[in-house]
Amino acid sequence: MKKDWVIQADGLRKIYQMGEVEVRALDGVSLKIERGDVVAIMGPSGSGKSTLMNILGCLDRPSDGEYALDGEAVSQLNDDQLAGIRNRKVGFVFQSFNLLSRTTALANVELPLRYAGMTEGRRDKARQAMDAVGLTDRMYHRPTELSGGQQQRVAIARALVNQPAIIMADEPTGNLDSKVGQEIMNLLLNLNRERGTTLIIVTHDPAIAKQTRRTIRLRDGLVESDR
Repeated sequence: MKKDWVIQADGLRKIYQMGEVEVRALDGVSLKIERGDVVAIMGPSGSGKSTLMNILGCLDRPSDGEYALDGEAVSQLNDDQLAGIRNRKVGFVFQSFNLLSRTTALANVELPLRYAGMTEGRRDKARQAMDAVGLTDRMYHRPTELSGGQQQRVAIARALVNQPAIIMADEPTGNLDSKVGQEIMNLLLNLNRERGTTLIIVTHDPAIAKQTRRTIRLRDGLVESDR
């Protein structure tokens, strides 16, 4: 049976010039991720995991190599084209939540739909996403009126509202205590089971990685292990 690859990366390199010094943040990373998979990306500081996340999430371009996201070749796109792909294909969940503090949770969730130019049905889709993360009764609260776990649930609702090809979570439990962090992890895993959402989780925490189906470990800009 032919595999349905949502991510196909071949020979990704990212080189930064720091004065006269050439820094190879990625030095030839190749990987494939199947649609519906749950993958952890791990590695020590400076291993290249943040650089890889930025490229896989269409926040940056590789210096060399090929990358296809959901069947679209994206490695050579310009900034505007990358932004369009990113808004349609990728949902982001960050350690620091990255919510707009002066607007409601529901309005935060609507943002990707606004950027996509959607007008009709936008509010309904945002409400459905809030329902999916169990925050029906918190839609009109501002982030400052929510707990850390609730804020991260809003961020997850925002990430899934466009029904993206992948959700990229960067240390999604890092600012939460262990109990609430596990609740957030359970929510992400349930979204994967119920919706088939592909999850890519960047984490330092082995306990989080153990809950995924596959762990990719980076070191010095290369894949050290993949199992």
